Amino acid sequence: MNNLPSNSLKESLLNSFGFNDFRPGQEQTITQLLNGQSSLSIFPTGSGKSLCYQLTALHLPHLTLVVSPLLALMKDQLSFLASKGIKAASIDSTLKGNEAQTVMAGVRDGDIKVLMVSVERFKNERFRQFIESVPVSMLVVDEAHCISEWGHNFRPDYLKLPSYCQALKISLVLLLTATATRKVKQDMAAKFSIRDEHIVQTGFYRQNLDLSVLPVAESHKNNQLEKVIKAQQGAGIVYVTLQHTAEKVAQYLKQYGINACAYHAGFDSDTRSQIQQDFMEGKIQVIVATIAFGMGIDKSDIRFVIHYDLPKSIENYSQEIGRAGRDGLPSQCFTLANLDGLNTVENFVYGDTPEFAGIERLLNIIKSEIITSAYGGVSDSKWELQILQLSNAVNIKQLPLKTLLVQLELAGVIEPLYAYFADFKIKLLKPKAEIINRFNDQRKDFLQRIFNATDFKKVWGSLNFDTLLQDKSIERNRVIAALEYLAEQQLIVLETKGMTEVFKVNPNELADPSLCSSLSNYFKDNEEKEIKRIATLVRFFQLDTCLTVNLARYFDDNCFDAAGVNHLGTVPQCGHCSVCRGQVAVLEHSQAQIPWPSDEALKQGMTELAERLSGKINQALSLESYCRFFAGMTVPLFGRNKVRQLSGFGLCEQQRYQAIRDRVFPLFADLKK
Repeated sequence: MNNLPSNSLKESLLNSFGFNDFRPGQEQTITQLLNGQSSLSIFPTGSGKSLCYQLTALHLPHLTLVVSPLLALMKDQLSFLASKGIKAASIDSTLKGNEAQTVMAGVRDGDIKVLMVSVERFKNERFRQFIESVPVSMLVVDEAHCISEWGHNFRPDYLKLPSYCQALKISLVLLLTATATRKVKQDMAAKFSIRDEHIVQTGFYRQNLDLSVLPVAESHKNNQLEKVIKAQQGAGIVYVTLQHTAEKVAQYLKQYGINACAYHAGFDSDTRSQIQQDFMEGKIQVIVATIAFGMGIDKSDIRFVIHYDLPKSIENYSQEIGRAGRDGLPSQCFTLANLDGLNTVENFVYGDTPEFAGIERLLNIIKSEIITSAYGGVSDSKWELQILQLSNAVNIKQLPLKTLLVQLELAGVIEPLYAYFADFKIKLLKPKAEIINRFNDQRKDFLQRIFNATDFKKVWGSLNFDTLLQDKSIERNRVIAALEYLAEQQLIVLETKGMTEVFKVNPNELADPSLCSSLSNYFKDNEEKEIKRIATLVRFFQLDTCLTVNLARYFDDNCFDAAGVNHLGTVPQCGHCSVCRGQVAVLEHSQAQIPWPSDEALKQGMTELAERLSGKINQALSLESYCRFFAGMTVPLFGRNKVRQLSGFGLCEQQRYQAIRDRVFPLFADLKK
């Protein structure tokens, strides 16, 4: 490892990035990494986490591989590195034609020092074959709290990163995050064997952020929002929960002379990119957005962030307000708060919990689809899946389904073997004979066999692996390597789709009669944990002690205990939040009681749903299905059968989910009699 003295590091910082000095925590992290010590760095949003790997990468002999959860984050960091003349690239879904091959060639040649990918890329057989063939000096995990099941944004595929790291023999790891409670911090470090002394935490407190909680009835919210924005200078973000709310609020603000624009994941990527660019260039003052906006935004002069709806958790709240005032200048953070939106936030949680029947269906599918093969007398049980098809078959959304599969892995029921593409399509850029004649006789014969197994139409040809691999002397990996080489040499264009994951199955563990219940309990516990997280958020907004101090302590930052006490020397206070100004928030429902639809209307809705799905599913509808229907939740079964069109869909969306359950249960019981 390169053990650079401090003055050399600062010289490198100035020469490569144009910065005179390090921000807190950066130098310690970089020094540790260059000493070969894996590290976890927890810095506030916008305080320079990325520089820790960017500068380190320049002093490592081989590739730095960065795992990032969002495309927008990757693109932003790649633009920054390009502006500094540092060769970096990503392999992602936006690459066209031979662009991925060009990137791979750059990595192989040592020209590209930093490669960014999503965690899902590791399932890609073409990528895995490539990354196993190049030396990797360091693995960087951005937004590393996604690794922890205790975190607010757990992503199941992140759990596999430690095993990927071992398989690739990467000895140096850097984990980066802005939001980690003590439990999450310890969990992350343990998964990568990072020692306590190599955890760098700079403090969560942002002195320039002013936090205000403004209790407001739902009917007055737009008016309050307009007043708040008109009292501000500069650019701002307004966060909402739902896509249609973003559009309605943006339209309202435009009517009152505010230069606002909606942004959400329902827009196509070109529209989103244009809106983001206009905001960055100051052509739009206010973005009204769902949480889809912000993760890749490096705009330092955002002067205000307003939560029009309740955020999902304290972690989300801190991440979102952290986008304000990255230039260090005073910035305002407002929450327009009442209890009306609680049901919406909670319903996102309930909607992601798989039904017991769905888990049972999954286990039965595995049992029925096991492929048993024998090698040398040893029996081997395998199971293949394509995630979209499986999601539809078991009526579980893709993200919770991935979590369920990871839980089956952790329980020893299934073990990931590999993933492959079901479909390989080839477009020739040179005549077939010209391509073949570039190679020696042995390789000519091999390529000829590949082309013989490819059904060429006018432009594209489909490779039939089943036909090709009947010859036991031909290995799939060698075929893919040959096709990748032809693509790199710009002799063909190679397209792949139909990602298929292959698992080894342990039939004994799969037969465990308690398996379905234990998996269901795991999700129920998770559901309860997330609902408690929302309750903690509501309590936070109603605290009668300093909001900033409590926020810092939530993230295990005790800076105020050491030095931040008030002039009386007793209660820590920041002096720049609504509580410190004597404005303690009391949150209420705007309406004393939201009226329920009649029993007749609910029965009518249940009949509608049953008729729409009659013959489409092979079992009776569950209580959960009816409750999700009335709550307006989307699940694969509803999407496929256009259930949204029914008049009963979302009939109770203003009610809390548990109350819907209580109300629908007796009607459901009558139905079953």
